[in-house]
Amino acid sequence: MPVRMPVGAGLGFRRELLPEMEAGVPDAVQFFELAPENWAGMGGRSARQLRSFTERYPFVCHGLSLSVGGQRPLDTDLLQRTRDFMATHDIGLYTEHLSWSNDAGQLYDLLPLPCTGEAVRWTAARIRQAQDVLGCRIGIENASRYVTPPGAEMDEAGFIRAVIEEADCLLHLDVNNILVNARNFGFDPFEFLRDLPLERTCYIHVAGHHVEDDGLLIDTHGAPVIDPVWALLAEAYHHTGPVPTCLERDFGFPPLAELGEEVAHIARLQSKEPPR
Repeated sequence: MPVRMPVGAGLGFRRELLPEMEAGVPDAVQFFELAPENWAGMGGRSARQLRSFTERYPFVCHGLSLSVGGQRPLDTDLLQRTRDFMATHDIGLYTEHLSWSNDAGQLYDLLPLPCTGEAVRWTAARIRQAQDVLGCRIGIENASRYVTPPGAEMDEAGFIRAVIEEADCLLHLDVNNILVNARNFGFDPFEFLRDLPLERTCYIHVAGHHVEDDGLLIDTHGAPVIDPVWALLAEAYHHTGPVPTCLERDFGFPPLAELGEEVAHIARLQSKEPPR
């Protein structure tokens, strides 16, 4: 069967939501996203539950542990499992974070890369290798960060553009991550957004975050989306058109109907922009 690509507004596919989703998916949800590491090779009841949804909805694979900027050899076994999983479920889009996340073992966080020419060439080569294994172009997501690696030779937006152009891959745009970084490091999120290679945008994330007592923003995906993030999403659509967009929610789940309202808000913003 041909692969199915996402359109419109979607929602992260989480086991905690399954009981409600099996009773009925909100009308605004047109696709789902999952982490292939959490589902590939799964059998039994979980596999049957997943299949009942992939037969009816397009899905996106959003990786968590490929570590495209890391120093250890790229996990081609994971990529091959992901490729087979995507083929089984007719999934046409895979994205990953522009970060590194392993050393002696898998790390808890997605860590930022130094904005250097050497890091551009290294990371782009690994993305090209991943694309060769998967047999498709992939989307690379701008990541949230809490430290700035030393030795920068370019700004972060320029680094993202350089990696994506060198790898000839696509941009997975996360507008919440832009706001988190902008508030934590004191830059203009709209200016940063416009400096990205938006012409290569294939997919967008929107999510909520947590604010610490000292004002630090933490990218948690555990709260409703706030108005400044919605404003960034609307601005992104001015440049990209109504690119498929997923609402991320990883914990602190409200009733499914409330998540459906946030997904519906994505769809309303999309409806204001013509396709590119």
